Amino acid sequence: MTRPVLRTRRQALSEMLGLMGLLTCGALLAGQGNQTLAARPAGASDPAGSPRGTRGDSTHVPARSEGISALDRNLFTAASAGDLELVNRLLAAGASAQAVDERGRSALLAAVYNRRGEVSRTLIVAGADVNRKDTESNSPFLLAAATGQVDVVRLALSHGADLTSTDRYDGTALIVASQHGNVEVVKLLLQKGIAVDHVNQLGWTALLEAVILGDGGARYEEIVQLLIDAGADANLADREGVTPTRHARERGYKSMVKILMRARGH
Repeated sequence: MTRPVLRTRRQALSEMLGLMGLLTCGALLAGQGNQTLAARPAGASDPAGSPRGTRGDSTHVPARSEGISALDRNLFTAASAGDLELVNRLLAAGASAQAVDERGRSALLAAVYNRRGEVSRTLIVAGADVNRKDTESNSPFLLAAATGQVDVVRLALSHGADLTSTDRYDGTALIVASQHGNVEVVKLLLQKGIAVDHVNQLGWTALLEAVILGDGGARYEEIVQLLIDAGADANLADREGVTPTRHARERGYKSMVKILMRARGH
């Protein structure tokens, strides 16, 4: 008897896509829940229900999609899995790089969330919107900045990334990058002229986030210096009137205190 020919991994995946649709993507993204891109300390209140400032940002929370084709859903799944060849095939077959699901999530957002750099690049070049936000105010640009995906951030900046765009805490890409210690992303954003003293809904600037939410290590020291060199106000306090210098001193971050004191911080 002739033995059956084994299916290749790609054939199996292709067959599964038609049935799975967006299930895989949904499962991979489900971990985000209702959280923002940037983690917050346990004592910080969640301002998600508070009114956001109106800045004419048309990319805020998109309306629910009226429907999405099976081809587009398969694109989401392939993007999540990092299957670059299949992504290219689906785009060539007519899948839209701009399609979003019922929660406003695009294939690009799924790719960035799963750190699929080459797929992210392909989708951006194909016209995916780097500023498009889902219903939790996450965008590919903001997420890449928060997770230190410097190549994606660089490409997003060359494809219209909005430096004024903010997450659900009204935090800019600079704030989330500073919080997570993403030095190279901070450098890129500062070179592009992003607002250095923007205050989010928690009352914190990028400088305060680097001091308060960082670990005081070399990465955060460098970020503090970069922000100061870019003109950050060393004395811009939080809502309780506590300055970056005082926060650094209370945490025992001696090198940060010296940097801030040289900038006339108090």
